[in-house]
Amino acid sequence: MTAESSLRKFENELAARLPLPGHGSALLPHVVVEGYNTELRRQGRYVGDQAAKRVFYHRLDSWRATLRKTGEDPFGDVPSAELSKKVLDKALNDGSSAAAGVLQSAIEDFARSLFDVIRVFHDKAWNSVSHIVIGGGFRASRVGELAIGRAQLLLQDSGLDIALHPIRHDPDEAGLIGSAYLMPSWMFAGFDALLAIDIGGTNVRAGLVRLGKSGAKTGPRVARMLLWRHSEDKPTRENLIEELVAMLRKLIAYASRYKLRLAPFIGVGCPGRVRLDGRIEQGTGNLPGNWQAKRFHLPTLLLQGVPEIGGHDTVVMLHNDAVVQGLSAMPDMADFERWAVLTMGTGLGNAQFLNRVM
Repeated sequence: MTAESSLRKFENELAARLPLPGHGSALLPHVVVEGYNTELRRQGRYVGDQAAKRVFYHRLDSWRATLRKTGEDPFGDVPSAELSKKVLDKALNDGSSAAAGVLQSAIEDFARSLFDVIRVFHDKAWNSVSHIVIGGGFRASRVGELAIGRAQLLLQDSGLDIALHPIRHDPDEAGLIGSAYLMPSWMFAGFDALLAIDIGGTNVRAGLVRLGKSGAKTGPRVARMLLWRHSEDKPTRENLIEELVAMLRKLIAYASRYKLRLAPFIGVGCPGRVRLDGRIEQGTGNLPGNWQAKRFHLPTLLLQGVPEIGGHDTVVMLHNDAVVQGLSAMPDMADFERWAVLTMGTGLGNAQFLNRVM
């Protein structure tokens, strides 16, 4: 063991004796969060905006417009952003040559944008990172998988030694599963499951996460999930919190019905920078209302809605949504010192991790 790694091990052993992680904590049980929600600019524009999901749909719109000049659009009058993943994947695999052609062209454009974003992140913030987990809703489609694969080839062709890993869990579930890694495992000893929330610009999810047993090959998994596509209903900030509380109560009732011992804990992933006091700074523009207001404190509102679980006072831990989703991939990244995550959804989330020497 080198002197540097020995020092890191000593620091981690010392940190392990400190109080439990707080909201937005950089020091978590298995990793150090070296950065997240990094906003890099180039020519006055946010670099991450180049690889948000909407960029793919913009490029698809452009190629469809080109096709309509000489032929019929295989997708008709439906706006690209309203085409479901299922429709796009079917058109790619079983559709006409015209449909496959415009999709492949949009995939190529998006892959080059993703490659460019990764290159900038590598040059300016992640120069020690050699493995990047790709999550977010766009990754859940075959179209997204092909874009990731093409971006990987572009990275190799450019000489950048970076491996892309499509997130192993379903992206809808990864943002919930990651909550199981926010606290030390001993906190959940004797419990079967915990509650988790994933707040996004389009959807909010609440889930019951079954905890992996000691020595078992399978880790945490989602036993039940509730999803609300709030972007279609355009709720107020208060309406969204009320619905989250209602979803949590339904999951608590479900756990009771099936006699699951539920830990008195709620893990929450939310866009933006999370302060240690649980308040949120910047990056919540896709959520309804002002989530950065001084008098708005999400953990307190959730505690008011669910003050006890199983007769014990509830503990809420809030962290950035990309961090939480990235944590779900932690077992797969255990062999790499530094790694990162990009989540392709309404926006492009990001986080960088340093594995702790235990």
